Amino acid sequence: MSKFLNFLRTALLFIVAVAFITSCGSRKDIVYFQDARNYETIVSDNNHNYSFKVDDIVRINVSTLDQTASAPFNIFMGVRPESNLVGINNGGMQPSQLDYIVDKNGEIDFPVLGRIKILGLTPEETRELLKEKLKPYLKDPIINIRLVNFTVTLLGEVARPGTYQIIGEQVTVLEAIGLAGDLTIKGKRDNVMVVRDFNGSKVYTRIDLTKKEALNSPVYYLTQNDVVYVEPNRSAVSQSTLDNRAGLAVSIASLLITTTVIILTRN
Repeated sequence: MSKFLNFLRTALLFIVAVAFITSCGSRKDIVYFQDARNYETIVSDNNHNYSFKVDDIVRINVSTLDQTASAPFNIFMGVRPESNLVGINNGGMQPSQLDYIVDKNGEIDFPVLGRIKILGLTPEETRELLKEKLKPYLKDPIINIRLVNFTVTLLGEVARPGTYQIIGEQVTVLEAIGLAGDLTIKGKRDNVMVVRDFNGSKVYTRIDLTKKEALNSPVYYLTQNDVVYVEPNRSAVSQSTLDNRAGLAVSIASLLITTTVIILTRN
């Protein structure tokens, strides 16, 4: 019995030792921008302007000094047409402005102007297009455009996987990872995958966050509905395999001990 227990103890210690050794990661596996030197200035030529896609929800507000003139170009919900002129309804509540959905043809249905194609246009390009079309109706209109459903999804080895709403007009892959609580120690930093949708076509691009060249990657700036996937590193895969094997070994050892105790008790 003593020899059996010594054998079992030695086997379990071996399993634990192997698991510890294989789970240890090196500095090159976990440090971002390893090739960036101290006080180095990195000038990035990576300019980003997001463009509208199918199913985007866009909020557009048109205003001028003459509110009566600009009112027909804004749609509000739950108020009578005349209340749009002063921006409040009979109950004294601020009306809710309706948003525009980019349809499968890349168009929005704009008041008075009709259907306008904004697919592939940036907010600034859309603003200039609307100003041109509004010239016969308004003098010097101010047009505010905002993408309402700007979300990105982070999956895999991040602290808090999920879909995140982005406030503003741009977000980098690093900022998105920050929203998700950073990569876990088991996340593969040199092969992060970004899945991007171009009107039904999926494009898969990988980015190495251990290199400063990541700043010039075409996916460093994310666009709406991008999916960022961080795969597990070799340590995590090895650890998972060892955990399964260790669990099986413990189960077998427990069964053998139980069987041995029963046999010895009967004898």
